[in-house]
Amino acid sequence: MALQISATNPEHPALLLELPWHLPLEEWPEEYLVPLPRGISRHVVRYARAGDEVIAVKELAERPALREYELLRDLDRIGIPAVDPLAVVTGRTDPGGAPLESVLITRHLRGSMPYRSMFETTMRPATMHRLMDALAVLLVRLHLAGFAWGDCSLSNTLFRRDAGAYAAYLVDAETGDLHPQLSNGQREYDLDLARVNISGELLDLEASGALHPSVDPIEFGMEICARYRSLWEELTRTSVYPAGKYHYIERRIRRLNELGFDVAEMQIEHAANGDTVTFVPKVVDAGHHQRQLLRLTGLDTEENQARRLLNDLESWMATQDDYAPGDPLGARPEVLAHRWVREVFRPTVRAVPFELRGDMDPAELYHQLLEHRWYLSERAQHDIGLDVAVRDYIETVLPKARETLEPTPDALESPAGPLEPAAE
Repeated sequence: MALQISATNPEHPALLLELPWHLPLEEWPEEYLVPLPRGISRHVVRYARAGDEVIAVKELAERPALREYELLRDLDRIGIPAVDPLAVVTGRTDPGGAPLESVLITRHLRGSMPYRSMFETTMRPATMHRLMDALAVLLVRLHLAGFAWGDCSLSNTLFRRDAGAYAAYLVDAETGDLHPQLSNGQREYDLDLARVNISGELLDLEASGALHPSVDPIEFGMEICARYRSLWEELTRTSVYPAGKYHYIERRIRRLNELGFDVAEMQIEHAANGDTVTFVPKVVDAGHHQRQLLRLTGLDTEENQARRLLNDLESWMATQDDYAPGDPLGARPEVLAHRWVREVFRPTVRAVPFELRGDMDPAELYHQLLEHRWYLSERAQHDIGLDVAVRDYIETVLPKARETLEPTPDALESPAGPLEPAAE
C-alpha cells in the first residue's frame, strides 16, 4: 500500500511529505522535532515542524486514527474547544517494506500546557480549583453538544491561560462518540470516569512529591463532579415564575450570559390558570463574550479574556465625545470598538517587545497589562495610566517570567504580589 495523506488543508500535504514517515515515530531524528512538553499518552506522540507550523504527531492503528480524525473535525464544526485536526497518514512502511502504524496529525495549540508540566513547580490549590472549573466547563460543553468523551482526564486535556483563569481543550477523542443527545446515564458515566481518572492522576503526582501538601487527591476528584453538576443544573433547569414577572426570565438569561453561555432557543409556557410561567432554555451555546467581542472588534479570544477586554472597551467608550447610547447621531458601537482596537489595544500590545512575550497571545498579554495597571494604581492610590503600567511591566515582571521556559500564572508576579484578581 502506498503512502497516503488525508489532510484538511491543501497546503499541508506538500510540507508533510518532507517528514521521515519511513521511520517509527520513536526513531525520528532530532532535526525534525520541536522540544515541547508532552503529557502522558498510551501512544507515541512527538511534536514536529512542518514549514512554519508546529504539529503534534500521534502513532496509532489506521482505523482509530481515521475515526479520531473525523471526530475532531466534527467537534471543530460545532465549535467545541479541541485540538485542530490536520491530517492522517496511512500506508507507512520502513525501508525494508514492513508496515508501520498510521499517524494522526493535529496542530499544536499555541500557549497550551499539559497538566504535568504545570505541576513541575508545586501548584497552589487556588490554581488547581481553576483547572477543575475549566475542565468542568469543557465537559458540560461536550455533553450539551451530544459528545460522550469516554476518557475525561487531565492527561487528555490541554490548558491555556485565560485572563486569570484557564480554558480547557480536548486532546484525545479516540474513545468518544457523537450523538444527537446524551442520556443521563451517558453523562454520569463520563463524570464517574473523570472522577476516577483525576483522583488517580493526582495520587500519582502526590507520590512523586509534586502535589501541594494541602491537596487531597480524592476530594479534588469529587470536586469535578460538584462543579459539573452545579453548572449543568444552572444551564438546563426548568424555572417557574409568577405570571407577569417577565423580568425574572431576563434575569435568568443574564445569569447564563455571565457564565459565558448564550440561550439560542427557549420555551415559554403559561399555566392553564394563568398564575405561572414556565421557562426552559432549549439550546445553550458557550462563548457569549467571545462572540460579542468578535462581532465588535474582530478579535478572537478565550471567553474570560473577551469578558475582560469588553469591560475595558466599555470603559474607554464612555470617555469618547461621540459615545451616545440610543442617540442616532452618535457613533455606532462597532465604529468605536474598531477605534479602540486601533488606538488602544494594538499600540499597547505592540509596546511589549515580541521576543519578551513568550507564548502569551495578545489578548492574554493585554489582560496581564490591565492587571498590572490595577495593582500599581492601588499601590499609588490613583490611576497611573496604561503607558506607565506597560513600562513597569516590561522592567519588573517580564524579567522574572523569562526565568522559566513556560511560566504559569503563579509565576507572573509583580515585586509585591501576584498578578491575580483581587478576590484571590
